Amino acid sequence: MAPKADEPMADTRDMYMAHAALRRELRLLPGVIRSAQPGDSRRAEVVGAHAALVCAVLHGHHEGEDLFLWPRLRERGGAAAEAIVPTMEQQHHDIEQRYAEVTGLLRTWRSTAWGGEALAEAVEGLAAALERHMALEEREVLPLAEKYVTAKEWHQLGEHGMAAIPKRILPLVFGMAMYEGDPEVVKAVLATVPLPVRLLVPALGRRRYAAHAKRIHGTATPPRVGN
Repeated sequence: MAPKADEPMADTRDMYMAHAALRRELRLLPGVIRSAQPGDSRRAEVVGAHAALVCAVLHGHHEGEDLFLWPRLRERGGAAAEAIVPTMEQQHHDIEQRYAEVTGLLRTWRSTAWGGEALAEAVEGLAAALERHMALEEREVLPLAEKYVTAKEWHQLGEHGMAAIPKRILPLVFGMAMYEGDPEVVKAVLATVPLPVRLLVPALGRRRYAAHAKRIHGTATPPRVGN
């Protein structure tokens, strides 16, 4: 069904914010894995839990696009959508295979603290494939989403991704995303949530991510990679 003429359309700025977080954490992760000494199971568990969280966020993010974005673009976007959506779907498939490799190696590394180099290399492959995908998506897909997907429909993507994250760590995930986010975009993302949440989450998210980053990256202000 086509959007109504007066219906608000998607504000895709939050996608750039999500992409920045995924870029940053996946670029930094191989170095963090390599910094853990072989056999140091305590450190491997700490870093491994972080890696598992980043992978879960990525998986939920792409699953939401598969369910809610590609079908709508195919239905409404005409030739422009038909030219790019199959490529997006194929890239998702390729990334999912790399994701499966990473998560398989990660389970062993978390429990034994051995095999870190193979895991780091697998993460590098995942990060490179994801970078190619996100750059193309930002260039070709987001302009189509702004034209053919409503704001309400767009919110379904974020809601789907968040539904897979345990509520106790949602502030951390939001803090991870907003670390490089434009304050105006953060404000727009929170505009539809209850006022107490809108007031609490930004400060709580910043604190949670700062503490988390200190534990994982050794600093509360890890290098920003931007978009």
